[in-house]
Amino acid sequence: MGVGERGGLRLLEGGLAAPGAGVDPWAFQAGCVQAFARSWVVRGFAPTTVRSYTSLLARVLARFDCPVWAVEPDEVDEMLHALVVAGLAAGTRRQYLQMLRTFHAFVVERYAVQVRGTFGVGVGRGGMDRFNRVRHAGDDAAVGLPPSRERLEAFFSFARSRVAVASDYRAMARDYAMLRTPYLSAVRVNELVRLDQVDVHLEQGRSGKLHVRFGKAANASGPRPRWAPMLEGLDRILAWYLADVRPLFPSSPALFCDEDGRPMTTGTVRDRLARLLDLEGVAWQERFTPHALRRACATHQYERGMDLIAVQQLLGHRHIASTMAYVKPSQHFVEDAWRRATDAAVRTLAG
Repeated sequence: MGVGERGGLRLLEGGLAAPGAGVDPWAFQAGCVQAFARSWVVRGFAPTTVRSYTSLLARVLARFDCPVWAVEPDEVDEMLHALVVAGLAAGTRRQYLQMLRTFHAFVVERYAVQVRGTFGVGVGRGGMDRFNRVRHAGDDAAVGLPPSRERLEAFFSFARSRVAVASDYRAMARDYAMLRTPYLSAVRVNELVRLDQVDVHLEQGRSGKLHVRFGKAANASGPRPRWAPMLEGLDRILAWYLADVRPLFPSSPALFCDEDGRPMTTGTVRDRLARLLDLEGVAWQERFTPHALRRACATHQYERGMDLIAVQQLLGHRHIASTMAYVKPSQHFVEDAWRRATDAAVRTLAG
């Protein structure tokens, strides 16, 4: 692997170019990329993960007309702006930026002395400062409450009513089952779109489970699989979907697919939800995102009495602090809990 004239990856024989006059900076960076990819292999990353990361790094470096050690903050800003204009989601833009940060840190750690000795320049900040950070979805998670149980009951009742009258029955039925899934299993949107039909195990546990084979990675650990329970009748919804709706689409492994049988994308899931909300005609403050369905699942299950550790397992979080940021009980839940505690104390004192 290497870096071409404008950052595109290409095969490069050998490793890093030896320091000295006339060394091609692109060839030198290509050696850095090659060593960076080897570090993933050494750390035990799966081959699919290595290929994914390598492809992403190629796309990131291709955005710049200079090696990573010469990138300036305004060039990073231009890259992020171009990604926004291209319609890439915030999560994808964050992946670009994080890959750039990680590769730059690798070059600083391993090759800063060689860069200075070969090219006579220091390895700066890599064009990254505190101003060109991409907002994380979690930044919004701490603001406001997820949609209430009553709000989601009204929405799904509307969506279910649309299934019977929609001009495209199969698409509307798919959307209904697809959007119920994150609310009743707490899967992430990027996990939802990677589910295959074989990942639905109706026989597992008391009400079936979803095998989330591509769970979110943490600290560059690679995908972490888990089993997500099907709560509150999701097993019946998916059994109906697999028996009556999925056969109407082209044959393919994907659980939720488009009209050509290809897996749905995260952007399409958001668009389909937005379309349903448009049809419902609710006020702006009543709208929500697919990610909010996951937050609502965690919150509503906690309100129903699920232990916080169980909620952590449901969400697939490594740290309980992440779970606590998701669980946002309503004000009346807090008041009801206080009332229950008070009533229990009074009954105890009364004997």
